Amino acid sequence: MSAYSVTEPSSRSKWVAAALVILYALITMIPLAWIMMTGFKSPADAISYPPKVIYEPTLEGYVNLFTTRTRQTQEFLDANPPENWADEIVRQYDMVIVGPSKFGERFLNSVIIGFGSTFLSIFLGTLAAYAFSRFKIPLADDLLFFILSTRMMPPIAVAIPIFLMYRNLGLSDTHLGMILLYTAVNISLAVWLLKGFIDEIPREYEEAALIDGYTRFQAFYKVVLPQAATGIASTAIFCLIFSWNEYAFAVLLTSATAQTAPPFIPTIIGIGGLDWPAVAAGATIFLLPVMIFTILLRKHLLRGITFGAVRK
Repeated sequence: MSAYSVTEPSSRSKWVAAALVILYALITMIPLAWIMMTGFKSPADAISYPPKVIYEPTLEGYVNLFTTRTRQTQEFLDANPPENWADEIVRQYDMVIVGPSKFGERFLNSVIIGFGSTFLSIFLGTLAAYAFSRFKIPLADDLLFFILSTRMMPPIAVAIPIFLMYRNLGLSDTHLGMILLYTAVNISLAVWLLKGFIDEIPREYEEAALIDGYTRFQAFYKVVLPQAATGIASTAIFCLIFSWNEYAFAVLLTSATAQTAPPFIPTIIGIGGLDWPAVAAGATIFLLPVMIFTILLRKHLLRGITFGAVRK
């Protein structure tokens, strides 16, 4: 008989736990749902008080997000009928669509920089984590602490030195500069997380592969990487979330060519100031890639969080 007995949770406690989790999920979803609703409101409904929950949906926010508009005289509007449904929406404000907005370019910049820095962080982080896990490196603990220490200060604390360095190197407002910067910030997280996953992979697997004639790189590629796929996926999600949402460096180091969506969305101006439906529409679209990426890797994320929690 074991000295310790494990009591199975009762049916009532399971229901209570499930209810609490569902309640917490619903509460955390309220701001997200409100943002999505605001994207389908008119500017008047978006700023009405008390806030409107029941309203007439409109695509005005999405039209304003993806287009640039200019005011025209009534004579011009009468002489030039609307060309499409989007043009009909802006005609109610005596305006016409004159071209696309810059949101598409900024969104593409976010995709390039976010996923590019995530890939580079995972690539370098996996190699470094494998080296720390499998080889005897002088002052390994000190090096790991130094890598971790780069996360101990807020990014804005080093913003001015990085700005001056990037200006001298010609990396300001470039995709390469932002990818390298976000990789430098993310690599400490990647190394520490991935080292923990690789530590959990038995060395005997690699030793057996080496005995069978594999090179060290082949053993790493064909044995270790498949076993570490869970950790790589979960680490990639955390790295992407940081790169995707980062605001301070994007504001300071980009202005046109490499500007990402976070600093661009708050600058969307409508007729009477900030166009809240367009801002909400942009925030909703901006959320989708990370949401889809996380959903696709959700099984790996759950296993990654609990990996190594129970040891034999």
